[in-house]
Amino acid sequence: MTPSNTAKLPLLPERRSASLAARFWKWEASGVLVALVVLTAALAFAADNFLSAYNLSVVARQAAFVGIVALGQTLVLLVGGIDLSVGASAGLSAIVGSYILVNWGIHPWLILPITVAFGFFIGSINGFFVAMLRLNPFIVTLATWEILAGMTMVITKGYPIRPLGEQFGVFGKGEIMGVPLPVIIFLVLSGVMIWMLGQTRFGRNIFAVGGNRDAAVLAGIRARWVEFLAYGLAGAFAALAGILFASRMDAGQPSVGEGWLMGAITAAILGGTSRRGGQGSIVGTVLGALLLAVLANGTVLMNVSGFWQRVIVGCVVLVAVLVELLRRRD
Repeated sequence: MTPSNTAKLPLLPERRSASLAARFWKWEASGVLVALVVLTAALAFAADNFLSAYNLSVVARQAAFVGIVALGQTLVLLVGGIDLSVGASAGLSAIVGSYILVNWGIHPWLILPITVAFGFFIGSINGFFVAMLRLNPFIVTLATWEILAGMTMVITKGYPIRPLGEQFGVFGKGEIMGVPLPVIIFLVLSGVMIWMLGQTRFGRNIFAVGGNRDAAVLAGIRARWVEFLAYGLAGAFAALAGILFASRMDAGQPSVGEGWLMGAITAAILGGTSRRGGQGSIVGTVLGALLLAVLANGTVLMNVSGFWQRVIVGCVVLVAVLVELLRRRD
């Protein structure tokens, strides 16, 4: 039998199964998908009301807010950076949008694009210092985090801005065919991001810059502008999540965005986005956000202390990092 004929023989079922298992293991989001399925099944047996329509709606809505922020954080991580200011960006953007709505008399439907544009402006400031001036992203975004959080308190003096009105509340409270509107927005944005990263030049440039910035520059890619836009989009996504949450609560709370930073980074890392850049997927980030929401919901249903929830999330992040390390060694 010639080598060419041998190559045409179909794979045995055992080898085909092994090949599929190996490919699944190499997929960045394999670990978070398995964890999500196992945790969901365990909670379905342990808590009678976990699979109720109301509870699933709560889980999906909680995943949507953090997930939208995580989409922008994924872009920043993919280019090899990090944005510690996304939580504060969400908070200040929500306050600015709420203030404009209450005091300037602008139509509620215009508040979302205005707030998103403001968030992009905040993110572009980070992008300018990191991409154009080549400063350390950790230090830059840590500083802007403090600045934005301080500005939030200066504007509000610690008091919420309310009421925002029923017409504006539809963005955070509304539903379409039983699906919360924030969840629909999150899924639509995720689909757009998947298309952008996979089908556009900008998306391919993001992976190129994050994988090897010097090689990307030599290939003619304008790496500074790619990084600049990644930070700008991260700010825009954070602003959108913040104003949607304000709509949900019918108030611009100074505390909006607190805790979202850890959730956004965790969702991206759990989904397989590399801390070094150049590797990751939006699907993984979506699954990571869902896992965190299910985990948080499960601790409530099982009467686990909220303090222990932070311990559990931290342990999950460590496990995700170890899994990434093992995958890279294979």
